[in-house]
Amino acid sequence: MNKAIIVSQPSESVDLIEQTLKNSGFSTMIVSAGNEARQIIKNNSYLSLIIINTPLSDEFGQELAETASYETSADVILICTGDISAELENRFSEFGITVLTKPISRDMIIQNINQRNFSEIKESSEIMNQIDNMRLINRAKSVLMKYLKFTEPQAHRYIEKQAMNNRCTRRESAEKIIKTYEK
Repeated sequence: MNKAIIVSQPSESVDLIEQTLKNSGFSTMIVSAGNEARQIIKNNSYLSLIIINTPLSDEFGQELAETASYETSADVILICTGDISAELENRFSEFGITVLTKPISRDMIIQNINQRNFSEIKESSEIMNQIDNMRLINRAKSVLMKYLKFTEPQAHRYIEKQAMNNRCTRRESAEKIIKTYEK
């Protein structure tokens, strides 16, 4: 599932954005301050979309948009009033930040979401999950080799056998092994 963060003060447009994203298959998170959004962006590498509805409670939002475009691979949409949208659009075009003019409509949001390709992000998150699984299984193998003096092939076979016998995934089997031997 694609993840999106909406950075905005409470308003009707936030509800519209959130509902539209949820209907498009996104899990959403809403924050009202730029500093709070920066913390989430820093700690969450799987974001697909960042929507900033200006002004925010602690800043305007253009600095946050720049930071988000530098530090993530997420698509960034900045929503602002018409009097400054042309200026920001020229400024942010080189960063890949989309600038939308208020008032926004549901169709405008859907059109901008449909223009983006989120399948690459989904694939990369699936790859990261596979890598995490491999790391955990290798750690469980190391635990078995250390405490039960198994060889690497024996440890591998043991994890697979436990997973089959307990009708669980190899990851779950590895987690149980680690929990049992490393307290």
